[in-house]
Amino acid sequence: MPPAAPKFDFSVLRTLRDQHDLTLAALSEASGVSVGVISKLERNQQSAELDTLYRLARAFGLSATDLLAMCESDLAHRTAEKSYRSGDFKFRQVKYANVVAHLGSAPKGAKVNRPEIHHDDTEVCWVTSGRIRLTLPHEAVELSTGDSIQFDAIQQHSYESLADSEFVILHLRKDKRY
Repeated sequence: MPPAAPKFDFSVLRTLRDQHDLTLAALSEASGVSVGVISKLERNQQSAELDTLYRLARAFGLSATDLLAMCESDLAHRTAEKSYRSGDFKFRQVKYANVVAHLGSAPKGAKVNRPEIHHDDTEVCWVTSGRIRLTLPHEAVELSTGDSIQFDAIQQHSYESLADSEFVILHLRKDKRY
């Protein structure tokens, strides 16, 4: 029987160190965690205590929760797209835990007056071709090719295609960890 896979793969620390162009000594200085402990963690020869995770995560600009999640799971997740329509708007969608991406197209004159409300999301709309009008409770904004906007998606909002248009809409989960 092969040995059980470790519950956490701390070799991600080496990847993060490389991405941040940090030596073991530099990460040790930034985090207050000894070079020996970091080295053992990177080689999965030791488990990390919560305080150690916290200090290492902060050195990379992460929360301890995010670092632990990176160590716990595969770093890449794959999904298949789903297609749907909302009025005359056509969408291709990919969905993950913290982001939903919609690749959309709409002919001139198409409207979506009551898109679903995305309770705890921030929404980004990026027009890749054409023109879109976004109407929010206290303003209406026209976006042309290359323009984008970000807003709290819990607000009532609607889209109107002012020309044949293609666009990307992202729903980004708000981070509630403080």
